[in-house]
Order: sequence, then structure tokens, then C-alpha cells
Amino acid sequence: MDARTLFITGASSGIGAATARAAIAQGWQVGLFARSEDKLHALASELGAAAHPLVGDVTDLDSQRAAMAALVARTGRLDAAFANAGTGLSAAGTEAGDPEEWERMIRINVLGVLWTVKAAMPYLRERRGHLLLTGSAAGRRHIAGSVYGASKWFVHGYGGNLSDEMKAFGGRCTVIAPGMVDTPFFAEPKPDKLQPEDVAQAALHALEADPRCAINEIFLMPTQ
Repeated sequence: MDARTLFITGASSGIGAATARAAIAQGWQVGLFARSEDKLHALASELGAAAHPLVGDVTDLDSQRAAMAALVARTGRLDAAFANAGTGLSAAGTEAGDPEEWERMIRINVLGVLWTVKAAMPYLRERRGHLLLTGSAAGRRHIAGSVYGASKWFVHGYGGNLSDEMKAFGGRCTVIAPGMVDTPFFAEPKPDKLQPEDVAQAALHALEADPRCAINEIFLMPTQ
């Protein structure tokens, strides 16, 4: 197939699903990667033949490698990968924090990003491709005791390092850094905050930029 191909983690809802919709509207083939088989297949049915459901665990490198290999077998290429999957914590701060929650979050927010990049890099080197990472406003400022924020500081630092690494083969890396977004990440709706579609538009802006233009970071905040 000639259409460019994008792999998205955390694709079953929120920012991942919105980015899949936006990318397919722009003519991309999209690999939808998440643990929720029912949600993935429902989204793929909505989006049509350009959507490829890929059930797997973002914290498992072999799972991501197998999913990307399956996607490339179907589409013939991988042009971009979006390390979007992430999670938060129920208890804020260090003293009140739950070490088991920290470990689970780090496996998703840090190792999950590393595994997406590690699995995707050989394909992206071949295509002079593009990495997108979901950062956060919490990774651009200090929040008292925030272990979650520290995980996003990792994403921002790693994204900058990747941008320099990928220059060697003409690739690009963009950190998409939103403030509060109205997604299932929060227990209560946040209708006055950013919507997933706002973040998806930022992701597509980076992906569709002329190859001469490396957009290293997009920082977007709700107006309210």
C-alpha cells in the first residue's frame, strides 16, 4: 500500500482514538495498539479498513515488536509511531504515594515509551520516520512531590535526546505536551478543558509538517 502508516499506543480511547480518527481522515493507515480488545475492535469497525486493531501490552517489548511486525506485514511500511499510552496515580506526593502504583506507572509512562521507540526505530530509520511522544504540562514545571510529573519530565528529556539521535538518518521526534485534557484519565468530566481532538490536531500538525521542519515540541493549554 502507498498510504503512510502510523502506530499508536493507548489507541482505544481518548487522545489515541482521536489521533487515529484524525490520521485516517488525512489518508494514513493506523495501527491501533491497546489491551482492550473490545474497544479496539469497536473503534476499528468505526474507522474502516484503514484501521488495524493490534491487541497487546505496552509494558511488554515483545508484544510491541510483534504488533508492529504484524502492522508492517499488512501495510508494507511504518512511517510514524505515537508513544501515547500513559497513566496517573490515585495518591499524590511522595509521603502519601503508593510504591506499587509508582511501579505500575513507571512501567507504562517510562518503560512503555522506551519499548515503543525501541520496537519502532528500525522501521523509522528505513523511512526517515517520525516519533510522537505524549508529554504533559506536568513535565514542564515543578509540582510539589509529583511522581507522575517526574515521569513526564523523563518523556520531555528523552524526546529531546531522540530528536538529536534521529537527525542522523533524517528522522524527527515531537513531544506533544497538553495541559488538562477531558479524557477517561480523570474520574470526572472536564468539559471546559482541552478535548482529545485538540491534541490530535497538534499531533497531525507535527506529522504533516514539511520534512525540512522538525517540530520538537507542541505545548497546548486550555484557555480556561
